[in-house]
Amino acid sequence: MSGRRNAAALASVADQGVAALTNIAVVVCAARQSTAADFASFAVVYTVFALLLGCAGAYVGQALVLRRGPAPELHRHCVESGAFTLYASAVVGAVLAAVTWPLSGGMPEGLTALGLVLPVVLTQDTLRYAFAVPGRPHLALAADTLRCAVAVPVLALQPYGTGPGRMVLAWGLSALPAVLLSVLLLAHVTRGAVRGARARALLDRGHLGRRFAVEFGVGNAASQLAIVGLGVFGNHLAVGALRGATTLFGPMNVLFNAATGFGPPLLGRVGTPHRQARAAALAGGGLAGVAALTAAGLALLPDGLGRELLGDTWEPAAGLLPATGSQYAAMALGTCGLLLLRVLVPRATLPIQVVFSAVSVACLMTGYVVGGIQGAAWGLCVGSAAKAGAVWLRVGLELRTVVRH
Repeated sequence: MSGRRNAAALASVADQGVAALTNIAVVVCAARQSTAADFASFAVVYTVFALLLGCAGAYVGQALVLRRGPAPELHRHCVESGAFTLYASAVVGAVLAAVTWPLSGGMPEGLTALGLVLPVVLTQDTLRYAFAVPGRPHLALAADTLRCAVAVPVLALQPYGTGPGRMVLAWGLSALPAVLLSVLLLAHVTRGAVRGARARALLDRGHLGRRFAVEFGVGNAASQLAIVGLGVFGNHLAVGALRGATTLFGPMNVLFNAATGFGPPLLGRVGTPHRQARAAALAGGGLAGVAALTAAGLALLPDGLGRELLGDTWEPAAGLLPATGSQYAAMALGTCGLLLLRVLVPRATLPIQVVFSAVSVACLMTGYVVGGIQGAAWGLCVGSAAKAGAVWLRVGLELRTVVRH
């Protein structure tokens, strides 16, 4: 039994790694095959997708993986979640495409294309969560591996100068084989569950996804919306440079996801709160060190190799590496502190997320007004550092409370 659990855990980690690798490869291919201006438009569209993906993951995926009960009931929830995502994303995508279709320019074309492929890409992600519920993460890994194997060559074969509309269509449609495979595999795992499935069940008042969607909105969506606003109403080239710089730190996101997924149960086994705090601090310091080393290594990258990675976007992105590396170091400390608070005082994380999401947006906008693209990158860094500081201050207060009692 323990061997099966270990295999499932390894498959889950591998699946996260493949999904993250696919995201990195998509952005790298888009940057290489696009002009700086077209990639900037693609980056805005991709940020809109990330926003919708996070909302769908919170509302559907996170609520799904917390389900408990007999196998037939869990199988029904998996089918309901997949069907709901397909229907809801089709509606949202149709509205997005209808609004942007009459507009001209690379960004509206990319948003129209996103609306058309949204049911494909969001449903594929929800099915990843669905395989985790019956303990079949290796099936999600198989589908995500197929997604990567199709998407990367399709995007790499696009001619240089491909516009954001065509690039988004190529990226979205490349997920179709993975979606079809996921549907077939899920249908096999959940045989007979379709009969009692009701997609509207996810609109019930007691659905947990509502709370998770609110937490996502106050925790992550605000800063992503600010970046979209910067691209739409300000300088969309700034968004391209920021996306290019953060893509180079993509492996750090894999580590953050692994820490978020496995950190709380591991911390819970450490022992006393003070030992848990030391373990979280060591993990945060280690991840911050990895971020610093990554920034240093990227700073030494020859321009020729950098252009091979990001094409025309390399030059503006390279100038942001010190700020982005510092931001990721701060995020490492903040992420591990939040994981510790979830173990010590779960209710303490939401107020911090609310306040410091607003702080991050203010820092981003203030930085851009004062110092352009460089200022925006350093503003994001200041916001992340302020959040990390607040998290560890709260940890200190909780530890002192433990000592007094």
